[in-house]
Amino acid sequence: MNWIQAAILALVQGLTEFLPISSQAHLVLWALFTGQDYQGLDFDIILHAGSLVAVVTYFRRELLSMARAWLGAVFAGRDSADARLAWLIIIGTIPASVIGLLFKDLAEEALRSPLIMALALIGFGLLLGLADWRHRGERDEYSLGLKDVLVIGFAQALALIPGTSRSGITMTAALFLGLSREAAARFSFLLSVPIIAAASLLGARDIGRNGIETEWLPLLVGFVVAAISTYACIHYFLLFIKRIGMQPFVAYRVILGLVILAFWL
Repeated sequence: MNWIQAAILALVQGLTEFLPISSQAHLVLWALFTGQDYQGLDFDIILHAGSLVAVVTYFRRELLSMARAWLGAVFAGRDSADARLAWLIIIGTIPASVIGLLFKDLAEEALRSPLIMALALIGFGLLLGLADWRHRGERDEYSLGLKDVLVIGFAQALALIPGTSRSGITMTAALFLGLSREAAARFSFLLSVPIIAAASLLGARDIGRNGIETEWLPLLVGFVVAAISTYACIHYFLLFIKRIGMQPFVAYRVILGLVILAFWL
């Protein structure tokens, strides 16, 4: 892989990681349409690391405030809204982490097909549209309770199915629970931090064990492009949904799913 291909793939990753349109499906489809081999574990990890740096940078104030409040709650017994939100993010990460470890191989092999991706894009896209149309509320992320976050956490586990979109399914669940569009997106982005960090660490461990050789220039380019494009994506997405909502993404998912079905069936 040369640095130009790395930049294109990183741009695709960065622009789709936090949009409700499935970054995984786009990367798999890129490989299928171009005939290129899968970019490899090392490159996949570096793209997610770039996205992780972007979301942590964007929400640095919120994350720092939650970290301080959580430490205060654990070691000094000081309760606060930020501490409770930190606990909810930790709890919400557990279902996807456990289910991901149990069914990782199934998701990567048996479910990794254009037909499943197309059906997931269309089906979960329509569900997002329904949630945005009928169940849009005014709750913010601080109003979530334990039951709410478990619903969102188990919904996040569905992202193992290619084409589902981790951000899309968590936003869908949050909208059904009565969160506003902006709050649903913010909580989805915050919830992504531990899951992306854990996946990156596990992938890095596998690379260390297997001793994978790699080229550093494409990795560096991929990291930088993924970080910048992800940051821009988060910023403009939060502005965009305030005015227009989720329906354009629903339409995109349905059209993309139909194109995939027409191409492969």
